[in-house]
Amino acid sequence: MYIYQLENWPNFTWDQERINALLIPLRHLQGRLIGGMESVGFFLREETVLKTLTQDVVKSSEIEGEILDYSSVRSSIARRLGIESAALDPVDRNVEGVVEMMLDATQKFDQPLTQERVFAWHAALFPTGRSGMSKILVGGWRLGPVFVVSDRPDKETVHFEAPAAKLVEHEMGLFLNWLNQNTSIDPVLKAAIAHLWFVTIHPFDDGNGRIGRAIADLLLARSENSSHRFYSLSAQIQLQRREYYDILEKTQKGKLDITPWIQWFFNCLDKAMKSALSTLEAILEKKQFWETLAGVSLNDRQRKVINLLLEDFQGKLTSTKWAKLTKCSQDTAYRDLIELVDRGILAKSPEGGRSQSYFLIKPRSTFFGGRT
Repeated sequence: MYIYQLENWPNFTWDQERINALLIPLRHLQGRLIGGMESVGFFLREETVLKTLTQDVVKSSEIEGEILDYSSVRSSIARRLGIESAALDPVDRNVEGVVEMMLDATQKFDQPLTQERVFAWHAALFPTGRSGMSKILVGGWRLGPVFVVSDRPDKETVHFEAPAAKLVEHEMGLFLNWLNQNTSIDPVLKAAIAHLWFVTIHPFDDGNGRIGRAIADLLLARSENSSHRFYSLSAQIQLQRREYYDILEKTQKGKLDITPWIQWFFNCLDKAMKSALSTLEAILEKKQFWETLAGVSLNDRQRKVINLLLEDFQGKLTSTKWAKLTKCSQDTAYRDLIELVDRGILAKSPEGGRSQSYFLIKPRSTFFGGRT
């Protein structure tokens, strides 16, 4: 028996005390992230939003086994956000559709989610009217049964059977009415419930997971009263994809007390926000570092390598590696390095000799009390 077959469906319950133990620090984390982002300049904030939305689109599709070209998605989002400098790559119509849905969810979070709007999202996801080679009903509730299965050469396992098609319109009416009501439920908690509820109804022939995650993003944007996305829930779910499907299956075959699902969702969201905070701290550290060098004369080679060291430099920095990175002679590389050592920007590693390497002297971070 699935939860939608239980007598009190869809009256979900949860242990509020256990949920608050996660929700309160999660909301605090959310506030720190938003506040931190307000302290960076416009262009850095714009780039972070572009990167986050691109991740959301790519990873939400990847969860369903569909691989989208990152550059194409980024260009599509950049064009729609008016960031012409980042809109460099061609875009196909499949990418345009999923981008259109995600931006509608996150940029128009304050608008009601209606049947027509959900239909438009679905039509945008499947512009050809097909899912792969199969023709599907687009922009309308499904007319037949839906099963979530896993295929093996020797065995097909049914993990979930959605409600009968004749029930979908009524079930979605209840869901959308609840979602658009101003209830006392915290919007972050509402995002967790809404995602589970929607994917349990499974109202479409295909695309239910992606639309369900877009609904969660819409409610998270409402919780922040902002269209600026600084963390990607879908990217974190992709990292925990097996757990995600396992907890959904267990919840849909369980009781209407959905505390374990909410806890899983909150823990996933916590990791997504902490990852974003870590990225933000790196941005702020870089900004702080360059502020300490204001007025210091550096050549283009030195600026290039310092930026690499501030980001994700792999291995040890040697004069040979410097010469390759900056396309200069070994003598020039050595002079560049010694200048930075003399100015207290770089330091020599203790090994010395032919294996001499160098490392960046970074000021201690004052953001968020150190790395998150």
